[in-house]
Amino acid sequence: MTFAFECGAFDPHLMRSGTATLVWNTATGLAARGHTVSVVTPAHGHGGYLRERHGAEPTGFSDEFRMPLHLDPAVWPGFPPRADLHLRTTALRLRRDGVDLYFLSNAHLDLLERTFVPEAGTEGRDLAYFKEQVFQVAGVRFIRQALAHADLVQAYEPHQHYLLPAALAAAPGVPVVSTVATNVPINLKVHRPQLEALLTSLGAETDLDGYADPPEEPGALPEVLRRYLPSTLPDPPERPGHVACHSLAFEHAAAIDFLTVGQLDHCTTFANTPFEERFRRLTVSRVLRRTADQLFVGGCGISDGWLRREVPKGHRRDFLTGLGLDPALPTFYHAARYAPDHKGQSELFQALAQVLDEGLEANFLIRCARPTGAELPPALAELADKYPDRVRADSELVDEPTLFAHAAAADFCVFPSKFEMDTFLIAQGEAMAFGAVPIATEQAGTRHFGHAFDRHERPGATGFALPRSFRPDDDLLRDRLAERLREAAHLFRHDTDAYTRWSERARRTARGFTWAASARLREERFRGVLAGAAAPTGAETLIRRGWYDGLDDAAWAAHRELIAQSAAAQGRPEECLRACAGRPDLAAAAFDTAYRAARFRVCEALADEHPLDTGDFRRRLRAHERAGRAGATDRAGATDRAGATDRAGATDRAGVTDRTDVTDRTDVTDRTGATDRTDVAYRTDVAYRFPHAERVELFRPGADGPADGFGQLLRRDGDTFRGGFPGPLGDGPLVLLITLPRGRFVWDEVRPFPEH
Repeated sequence: MTFAFECGAFDPHLMRSGTATLVWNTATGLAARGHTVSVVTPAHGHGGYLRERHGAEPTGFSDEFRMPLHLDPAVWPGFPPRADLHLRTTALRLRRDGVDLYFLSNAHLDLLERTFVPEAGTEGRDLAYFKEQVFQVAGVRFIRQALAHADLVQAYEPHQHYLLPAALAAAPGVPVVSTVATNVPINLKVHRPQLEALLTSLGAETDLDGYADPPEEPGALPEVLRRYLPSTLPDPPERPGHVACHSLAFEHAAAIDFLTVGQLDHCTTFANTPFEERFRRLTVSRVLRRTADQLFVGGCGISDGWLRREVPKGHRRDFLTGLGLDPALPTFYHAARYAPDHKGQSELFQALAQVLDEGLEANFLIRCARPTGAELPPALAELADKYPDRVRADSELVDEPTLFAHAAAADFCVFPSKFEMDTFLIAQGEAMAFGAVPIATEQAGTRHFGHAFDRHERPGATGFALPRSFRPDDDLLRDRLAERLREAAHLFRHDTDAYTRWSERARRTARGFTWAASARLREERFRGVLAGAAAPTGAETLIRRGWYDGLDDAAWAAHRELIAQSAAAQGRPEECLRACAGRPDLAAAAFDTAYRAARFRVCEALADEHPLDTGDFRRRLRAHERAGRAGATDRAGATDRAGATDRAGATDRAGVTDRTDVTDRTDVTDRTGATDRTDVAYRTDVAYRFPHAERVELFRPGADGPADGFGQLLRRDGDTFRGGFPGPLGDGPLVLLITLPRGRFVWDEVRPFPEH
């Protein structure tokens, strides 16, 4: 049986996200293998449409219940602390392609007919926010009363089914497989009194103490992480009295299902992201380690109907000509729901404007789907108006034939998704299946598509990679995207043979992902769950995820080299030292790996333990304080406090002003030579030198904003990045976020050299 908040991929009118495609194709794939499959999902207010359009029929099911609602006063000001919902649930049944679909309706499930899910900002203002919780409670009650004979429940999205594993284990005693379809924040939390009340109402009382995160650690880096990470989406703001719902779902699930190997690796490590440091300290990371043997990849695919389609002869020429575009030009295609941050559409529109303003001759087919009736995003509408002979844009929800007509006419498909929120990314695979060469972010979840940064290093590359991004408005992603568009257009015009090879590789790669193969994988694991069979995690997988505590002594001995390199790249000094013990050659190699990955804690540990030639990595951050008349220049005419050199202009070998010759802040003189102790401005200038960095951001704990040294982008000057903030340095360390090539991120907590 399937439990999903959305499953209407058989009708675009009933579809709001790619998860619907996953749910529907998995269900029909299992049904095609001879299994009895039922889907439980909300009607979302479309009961009349389901009856008229698809012949859905009432089941006669009726269930009246009271759902407890405990509201957090800090989040719901003006609402009573207790606001129970009195609901009556009914169900429609529709049989299609061998699957029985049950559409649940009640006063809450029929809300949000247009969007299905509560929109951002609903929490604290509108009780429609609890629609997903209502579905869980109503769904558990429906399963117990109408489908209690089910052998197994596959539930999609932990944040939409966290009650089910514990509740259905209690009654009727059916195992739940939790499928992680999208990468929503893994530490998403629920108000604990509300969660306890819901579990109690379902007869699934659970001790929630074990799901609380450990107390916040003191220190500069934890403080910066708490303040900065909510802007990057993976980690929502901390809320007292809330419990991580993914931990609850994972702990009680019989198995945990991911769509790709890359998605599984990402969700268990968050490697090379700004969230990695904090994730290791959270309870959900420990829950995932405890459930290591329950994790598996069920896969994803491209629909058989799509793969069976044939491109009519002359389709590309005729279709583009019919749109008023020139078929002689390379054609770029993007199709996704409108989500400007998640899908990288802000940077995409900026990059398109840049290359079109430069005169790039190319066609762009851009679809940013929005609920029916929504207009084009302003930036996209402006592009379409300004370049009517180059850009065709649409925001309508359309059927598969329309999507196919666009994708089959494309030479390249563009998917600059951000924040590692995509998983399989079906739309990219669909375009590639008909030869569109990808230009896409190198997210862990989508690396199966084979796009690469350097096609010469990877002869089997299918297309062009873009760096991962975790910034709301990322100039590095924008500029790299514009660069890739130029490069792709040049390849299409001037190296036809190379383009043809890439196109054919893209086609072959995408067509290897089928729902039949995915159904076989899930069927095998579901049978194992029902049989109680374990699937032990191999040593190399544990090492790749950094779960070294799962290795026995024999595995440590057999995999020393792999552990040393892995621990160095992951910033794990203790494990790296253990693996390198007695092996100076291994320590030297590990140091080089750690240095290139900006894992300086490992570098320091290795340098302290081994006689290595480590260069000058300890002196990477320099700072000097200077003082002068506020807003004025000093006697020698040096620049004012926005970025000055000292009187003598002496610099150290890193190109940073030497603080030993800076005017003493207790004896500042004005131009006339008179000492002035009443109008003195203090400033600290910093310079960070690391040759492998592409971007460096400065974070001074306690600062208010970028101008004050919190989240300040340092100016690049060769291998050195410069900035500063008003006032003295103080005694604590500074924190820096380093962007490495290919969109890898690492934090560095360091005191300036020489220390103050």
